[in-house]
Amino acid sequence: MKTDTAEKNDRQPKPRRDLFGRRPASGETPGGNVIEIGPVRAARRPAGARPRTEDAAEDLKAVGLRTRAAKRALDIAGSAMLILLLAPLLVGIAIAIRASSPGPALFRQRRYGRNAALFTIYKFRTMHIDRQDPTGVQQAVGGDSRVTKLGAFLRRTSLDELPQLFNVLAGDMSLVGPRPHVPGMLAGGVLYEELVPHYFARTAVKPGITGLAQVSGCRGPTKDPGPARKRVEYDLLYIERMSFLLDLKILWKTFVMEFITGSGV
Repeated sequence: MKTDTAEKNDRQPKPRRDLFGRRPASGETPGGNVIEIGPVRAARRPAGARPRTEDAAEDLKAVGLRTRAAKRALDIAGSAMLILLLAPLLVGIAIAIRASSPGPALFRQRRYGRNAALFTIYKFRTMHIDRQDPTGVQQAVGGDSRVTKLGAFLRRTSLDELPQLFNVLAGDMSLVGPRPHVPGMLAGGVLYEELVPHYFARTAVKPGITGLAQVSGCRGPTKDPGPARKRVEYDLLYIERMSFLLDLKILWKTFVMEFITGSGV
């Protein structure tokens, strides 16, 4: 016969598995030799360990040529297919932007790509042309007067990101990877690279339209230093565990969050 304690334990839900199929060990608590970063954890670095930039480079070398070729094939096939399927929507959004406010339909901006090389990213314009910040350092916030009514909808639904499919097809971006940041991006009121010394390690791979950080809940403004650091830890964890299967899992979770649960990435 079960005791009250045993029955209570039976009723407790099991911890959810993360994207790597793991559950926290029984009685596991934050601290010890791990850094708590949400549903996934990264090992705490011992004193005197190599810089994270070197670790990221080694992690990338460990990724086989076959895996990298499969990832690029997925990028080309996926972006080309989505551009064709979504062509009417892309044209419709462009027309709506031009009709609702003066200015071009597309917004171009310089961002960090692989190895911190700059490239031009494409997005649908969501702000009034005379109020937008071309550098991107001034981040948009809730109720931002610079954002048009249509732009607010595009941002809320992430439809403003769709032109980045052309960046993926061109090879500047990947479907999955750390999100591309603007030079001079602030986090916690300081430069991101000052807040996180190993910040540029995240540029060891191509930036992505979606990523492990985004499907794990790390998105939006970076005014709080804690979540800003956590975002970089997720990016580095992705580089460490990068695989074709992980990309598929992240893409599926992105689809579920955007179009099924509506929670967004």
